[in-house]
Amino acid sequence: MLFEFDAEQRLWQDTVHKAVSKECPPTLVRAVVDDGADPAPLWRVYGDLGWTGLTDPADAVELAIVLEELGRATDPTPYLATLTQFAPLAEGLGEPGQAGAAVHDGVSARPADGGWVLEGTARHVLDGDRADRLAVVTEAGVFVVPAAEVTAVRTPAFDPVLHFADVTLDGVRVGADARSDADPERARHIALTGLALTMVGACRRALDLVLDHVRTRHQFGAPIGSFQAVQHKAADMHVAVERARALAYYAALTIAADDPRRALAAAMAKAGAGECQAVVFRNAVQLFGAMGHTWENDLQFAVKRAKAGELLLGGAAEHRARIAEESRATDA
Repeated sequence: MLFEFDAEQRLWQDTVHKAVSKECPPTLVRAVVDDGADPAPLWRVYGDLGWTGLTDPADAVELAIVLEELGRATDPTPYLATLTQFAPLAEGLGEPGQAGAAVHDGVSARPADGGWVLEGTARHVLDGDRADRLAVVTEAGVFVVPAAEVTAVRTPAFDPVLHFADVTLDGVRVGADARSDADPERARHIALTGLALTMVGACRRALDLVLDHVRTRHQFGAPIGSFQAVQHKAADMHVAVERARALAYYAALTIAADDPRRALAAAMAKAGAGECQAVVFRNAVQLFGAMGHTWENDLQFAVKRAKAGELLLGGAAEHRARIAEESRATDA
């Protein structure tokens, strides 16, 4: 398993970084939040670039590079939900260019007239209100349902750029052709890894903003970045980001290689990202001082994206517990 990017991956990383910097600048994110700007044109750009086609597990590292950059930019599109939650559950049933969401719990399925009837309500579904199709996980399997057949109501979120919705299926009938053969466990590993990479990207953005600030902010006739206490906090942020980034890319590598360690790697990635965001959130806001609490400061978007990721699909403490259980089982 190669732990360094090869030449093609480095070129891909540079290409993605430049494209995201151009197409999804901070001004666009603010326009979405403050003025209700429509991110649909940006979603179409991702499709034109071929990024919405990265659904093969063999492309996991290339997808990871995109997710990290989009996390850094606080992407306002349904890319995260579509590529890391919907697509792995809807193998062969999705359509290129369509947005998707995943309903992980809250819905039951019962057989009826040679098909199935889906009932229930799922809370806080990522992009449930703007998906074209939804992959619904039930005890009877995974079913792909058109958005027109469900009721989705957007709910407030800590991250103002992310969309969450309560999704209700009231007697939705589906046939056998709507049932996916996807492995929900493998899909969960991809979803966890995608969230971890998004959080890492957001934490990288927060660190970059902090470094720019401490280089230019002066007190007592010197940049505050020259003070040892400030340097220690920035160094702690850097170490946390690099550790979480390494764990997230390791998880992506295990997915690409279909390595049996991917379950443990995904849990480690999500735990590492959760621990990272806690360090970055605390130190970044402190180093910015009162300015870190203002609406005008772009730091808020980065830390909110990272904090929202911590709350999705289990936090760091939950995944650390899973890692401990796995270790005990292995030792036994």
